Amino acid sequence: MNLPETERLILRKMDENDLPALRLILQDEKAMYAYEHAFSEEETVQWLNRQLERYEKYGFGLWAAVLKANGEMIGQCGLTMQAVPNGEVLEIGYLFQRVFWHKGYATEAARACKAYAFDVLNADEVFSIVRDTNYASQNVARRNGMRERGRFIKHYWGVDMPHILFSVKKGEG
Repeated sequence: MNLPETERLILRKMDENDLPALRLILQDEKAMYAYEHAFSEEETVQWLNRQLERYEKYGFGLWAAVLKANGEMIGQCGLTMQAVPNGEVLEIGYLFQRVFWHKGYATEAARACKAYAFDVLNADEVFSIVRDTNYASQNVARRNGMRERGRFIKHYWGVDMPHILFSVKKGEG
């Protein structure tokens, strides 16, 4: 199964060799502000293992976002099943190294994941769940054709975090 590709990025399954690049994202307090903390080494390894389990269970997960120009992993973007108040949804998620923020990579990768969800997985609707204070990620969701569909509270890291549920239906945008 071919994974999404864009003009500048290849999305591929992550493996243990990607831990150094994951550390640059997950262990960066500023990059992880929406999570309220930088991840520990143990949490970083668990994150990778969770993606590997998702690949096995669903055939998808968060994929490594790799620059075509030099093969460097600069972030991750992909599809995951996420719990919401009324069940479970197919979500497009994205996290990038801060040095690659505001260059259009997240939008580019998210659009490719939307196309993959509709064209390969035959999904009827895809979502992005974004913390209400994460304006950059909200903008990525909007640029990906998504509209706000609701709000709810996630309890994580000892904090009640308001989140916005964005989605786009097949054929909408």
